[in-house]
Amino acid sequence: MRRPHLPVRFPLDPYVLALLGTVGLAALLPARGPAASVAEGASTGAVALLFFLYGARLSTREALDGLRHWRLHLTVLACTFVLFPGLGLAARGLVPALLTPPLYSGLLFLCLVPSTIQSSIAFTSIARGNVPAAICAGSFSSLAGIVLTPLLAAGLLGGGAGGFSPDSLLKIVVQLLLPFLLGQALRRWVGGFLVRNKRVLGRVDRGSILLVVYTAFSAGMAAGIWRQVSAPRLGALLAVEAVLLAVMLLVSWYGAKRLGFGRADRIAIQFAGSKKSLAAGLPMASVLFGAHAGLAVLPLMLFHQMQLMVCAVLARHRAAETEPSEAATEAGAEAGARAGAELPAGHVVEVSPGVQHPAPQAR
Repeated sequence: MRRPHLPVRFPLDPYVLALLGTVGLAALLPARGPAASVAEGASTGAVALLFFLYGARLSTREALDGLRHWRLHLTVLACTFVLFPGLGLAARGLVPALLTPPLYSGLLFLCLVPSTIQSSIAFTSIARGNVPAAICAGSFSSLAGIVLTPLLAAGLLGGGAGGFSPDSLLKIVVQLLLPFLLGQALRRWVGGFLVRNKRVLGRVDRGSILLVVYTAFSAGMAAGIWRQVSAPRLGALLAVEAVLLAVMLLVSWYGAKRLGFGRADRIAIQFAGSKKSLAAGLPMASVLFGAHAGLAVLPLMLFHQMQLMVCAVLARHRAAETEPSEAATEAGAEAGARAGAELPAGHVVEVSPGVQHPAPQAR
């Protein structure tokens, strides 16, 4: 009998509340003058620290081991860096009827950001999918995003992301790539320390991102970004993002089925291929957009909370779908074991095609 489920509550991530509080603080008390210069310098250092920690935490050995499941990882990468950007480019037709050009730039940037790691793993686990595959897929996406996201932003956003000038290229290398490579090089010596202090360093991660958000929105206040966004425009943005998420969830699920993946792998592909990383996207936006980062990251912040709410419900639905088949398998196995115990030696048990059980062998 199928067990009853409690009503699903939409999770409101406390960290998202902290991000919104930071945006409110920047709106009320933006950094100006010398304080803005100090905040910008601290934000630059925070971005470098974040990517150093990303590099130091990523196990090269695990990444190489995960390459054995290369079809799954290529599928997730195609969802993240091919299908998502394609949908983002298609949304250009919504300007200016639904989206303003700055909001569209933020929406397109959202489509270029790598996938998440933590939430993809968590939801894959809840849905009883392939958790090791989700770990590797999220790690590969984050690693590829360090190079692909700036390149795609330079090609698709053009001047909106600072183009691909020598100055922007230098910022990408110094603030993103070099710290990541340094973290990888020092992982042998600092990896154990990071594992032992995982909780403390998690607060450092989040605190650094909050600093980046405060700096970006302080600069946005100075540029008057909130005068460019009205309530109807925000509502339209949310509707567009809801459609975007729905399309990616459907395509990643049924597309993986057409490609011949099993259920556990399809779950990993759906949750890793439909998400975007707030932790990676915010610092990248601060480098690529500079003073215009405030409005550029607004679509990403809204999409982040939306994907958490929807995928929490979907993960429990996937788990509930799995339970009846598992219960039937267990019941069939018990019945087969009882029947086998009562049959004479050498007798072969015939079973229905639905659930296959091994036939008792002659002694």
